[in-house]
Amino acid sequence: MLRIAVQSKGRLNEDTMSLLKEAGIKLSSTKRTLLLSAVDFPVEVLFLRDDDIPQSVANGVADAGIVGENEYTEKGSEAELVKRLAFSKCRLSLAIPKDETYEGLTWFENKTIATSYPNILKKFLSEKHIKALIHEISGSVEIAPGIGLADAIFDIVSSGSTLVSNQLKEVEIVMKSEALLIANKKISQEKRKILNELIFRFDAIREASGKKYVLLNAPKNKIKEISELLPGMKSPTVTHLADQGWVSIQSVITEKHFWEIIGKIKSIGAEGIIVVPIEKMIL
Repeated sequence: MLRIAVQSKGRLNEDTMSLLKEAGIKLSSTKRTLLLSAVDFPVEVLFLRDDDIPQSVANGVADAGIVGENEYTEKGSEAELVKRLAFSKCRLSLAIPKDETYEGLTWFENKTIATSYPNILKKFLSEKHIKALIHEISGSVEIAPGIGLADAIFDIVSSGSTLVSNQLKEVEIVMKSEALLIANKKISQEKRKILNELIFRFDAIREASGKKYVLLNAPKNKIKEISELLPGMKSPTVTHLADQGWVSIQSVITEKHFWEIIGKIKSIGAEGIIVVPIEKMIL
């Protein structure tokens, strides 16, 4: 049984639980408890505070974990970074009162900065040769300037709405963060196999993201032109129809270029275009 640590609440929890569900990991109960076992897969989920996950994985309380890169970096964890998961993206930034004039990092010289990430901030300021007082607090960092506790803050930023509501503005991005899959460095071979199966499922979900499966009919003499627009994973699948002058073409296209490509193949002569969402993609 592989034990994987997951954030107990928040956006990362929601994104992680959604990923596990898509990967076919069905938990035994919907009621929130500290530890839940999967119904048909050898995995149990341990719910922890986000800042406890790196160390819990490093010392073997959990075999693996899904944690924000910000917490993994802050804790200087001895856990192994297995895979970047490309979701729950955010950034760690410096922010100051919106009415302040900002002309560069020297603004922070001899200022007090409130943060829940003192190690990352200390390293950044040292590299930039800025001397500032770091005031470590947990939670509600954004209110610190407003109540006179600090001159500025260093905190997670996603949409920036929290900064705006607290009369702050983002002035420096120190690091970007995303969800990471981490593992204990001494994980057993048996558990490593389970982890690899989980990674396989995650990869299949990720490969399918932002892609569509397209089926269409086209004149036989247009195969080359349409194939150049629909490369697919290797090349489009072409099937001859009962009407000898026509073929059926099937391929995969990205959401980003979907309408542009569809418009072009339609102008070439494609008909009966069917677009199907892709749930999983195994390469």
